[in-house]
Amino acid sequence: MTIDHISLTHVRVPLGEPFRISSGAVSEKDAIVVEVGAEGLTGWGESSPMAGSFYGPDTPESCWRDLCESLAPGVIAGHPLDSLAGSNFAKTGIETALWDIRAQQQGVPLHTLLGGTAAEVDSGLAVGLYDDTADLLRAIERHMREGYKRVKIKIERGRDVELVRAVRREFGNIPLMTDANGDYTLEHADVFREMDEFGLLMFEQPLKGHMIAESAELQSMLRTPVCLDESLESIADVERAISLGALRIANIKIQRVGGFANALKVHALCRAAGLSIWVGTMPELGIGCAQGAALAALDGCNYPTDVESSLRWFTDDIVDPLITVHDGRIAMPTVPGLGYRVDPAKLDRYRVAVWEMP
Repeated sequence: MTIDHISLTHVRVPLGEPFRISSGAVSEKDAIVVEVGAEGLTGWGESSPMAGSFYGPDTPESCWRDLCESLAPGVIAGHPLDSLAGSNFAKTGIETALWDIRAQQQGVPLHTLLGGTAAEVDSGLAVGLYDDTADLLRAIERHMREGYKRVKIKIERGRDVELVRAVRREFGNIPLMTDANGDYTLEHADVFREMDEFGLLMFEQPLKGHMIAESAELQSMLRTPVCLDESLESIADVERAISLGALRIANIKIQRVGGFANALKVHALCRAAGLSIWVGTMPELGIGCAQGAALAALDGCNYPTDVESSLRWFTDDIVDPLITVHDGRIAMPTVPGLGYRVDPAKLDRYRVAVWEMP
């Protein structure tokens, strides 16, 4: 594919409420929107790490540098993306835009090009940490009116069992899971043994990302499946986690693994190992979320995706139409490519910086 130009727009969109996990919080969403022109077509991608590096080492600023200094110039010069220096989060912006162009060239929706067959995908509600448990319960009640197919609550050391107990008491036997974002160690195994009694779907990322062997040890103590997310950054990580029995469920994040090609490899490895799969988000803006929903249309993605309505987290979005959830499901586009138009007026409204080449 001959690439004619690449344009980068760093945008910042206010959140409707802070996104708070065990390691930090943000009230605005930063993303780098990547526009790639090739062979008369335009593809869109998104590089979407969380600001402040509380979610990992990648930040909007580090991805901006990677894209401007290495990745975009290198790709335009004809070098393979994989051969260039840059983080997975940065590479995802360009890589996924190229898949959008390929889908347009073949005249098929993006999810079809990826191998997906579902006409719609189940969506799950993710709820952050709140200072008051009553606020957590009110947030779940408010957003569940859209029919989300499961609830994920964030936990942290010292705020875990009582949160699960409160949700069970208020909402009964709803499909429920926890996400610790790696806040615990094996010394806290008793916390998970206690939560084991609540019939949860899974414990997402109880331990830090590098603690794959320890995750296997924790899984051996529990009935509830362990789901890995931050641990699954590379194909080698996935292979090691599978070989050690460190997980029963995989959360595939397109941003974390570096794009669709690697996401499909992770999907294939997990299916071959008999693991359950679902597709997570950072959360991204509309481009990244539409891509996540497209990946979630693949066979084997048997838990609801974290992709939610655009207005679940954000006061606005940059895509038209906005991503919406009806009766807990997101309909797959039927037009070629991504299926969502990027609104230039909104790119301009939320713009922080612009770079383009040539």
